[in-house]
Amino acid sequence: MDLQQTLPQRFLGLDAGGTQTRWAVVDATGQLLRGGEVGGLSGLLLHSEPGRAAVTAVLAALTTETGPLAGAVVGLTGFDAAQAPALCELMASALGLPARQVQAMTDIELACHAAFAPGQGIVVYAGTGSVAAHLDATGVLHRVGGRGAIIDDAGGGHWIAREALRQVWRAEEEQPGSSEHSPLAQALFEVVGGSDWAHTRQWVYGASRGELGTLALAVARAAGSDPAARSLLQAAGTELARLALLLLRRHGPLPVALAGRVLELHPVVQAQLQAALPSGTAVHRLTHPAQVQAAQMAARKALK
Repeated sequence: MDLQQTLPQRFLGLDAGGTQTRWAVVDATGQLLRGGEVGGLSGLLLHSEPGRAAVTAVLAALTTETGPLAGAVVGLTGFDAAQAPALCELMASALGLPARQVQAMTDIELACHAAFAPGQGIVVYAGTGSVAAHLDATGVLHRVGGRGAIIDDAGGGHWIAREALRQVWRAEEEQPGSSEHSPLAQALFEVVGGSDWAHTRQWVYGASRGELGTLALAVARAAGSDPAARSLLQAAGTELARLALLLLRRHGPLPVALAGRVLELHPVVQAQLQAALPSGTAVHRLTHPAQVQAAQMAARKALK
């Protein structure tokens, strides 16, 4: 019997970040059937048994939304190629698929496939972390950034949150009581549950990398009334532009596509990024959702 006739004709795509995972299911023609969001996933979770259990739990819960599948492609933050066999086996088991029908790649490689044909552009991706990449005409991925929050990830949500907290608490040390008159401080304190250091300490050091990154939303809320918050978002745009500039210098003038939730925080982020790029550089937001592109890749792979 033809395999295509026995498999359900639904294909899953995942765009997995530290804060959330966006998913889409398409049919054999690539038409979107449904989609949504689940909890964050990361390649870093694959290094421990509790982490792998957490990945399995998210995927198992997702199957109640997707139903039976014929294939899946995931773009995952914090992932490297050496992890592919373990991740594909784990996903196959959780999703009820043969391992050969599961494909894994980094989230930035997936974004490159969604944005341009190979060799045609650069993607800057800013979610919890930050990274930029160019998929060349031969299919080789060239990337900069993406070093993680401890080393860099400047311009990403975690970096914005960390810088905001650093500024607020340094200001409070230099001038006790200053946070009472700071819209940025008040927006952060509203999230962490209180204005004393104990609340910040407990919230921050009990939060995951992705959860900490969500404080960038508070920075964005304060940007309309607080120059310090607005300046932080401008600094994020400058840092993201740096990543694009590195690849433009190596690969020549190319259009730049922007992706990730940091670009949705406030218009000043993209405005500052564009201002720092060479005049005439074409810049656009990634309009084709990466999770849909991943699902369509899964359909093409399974039905070859």
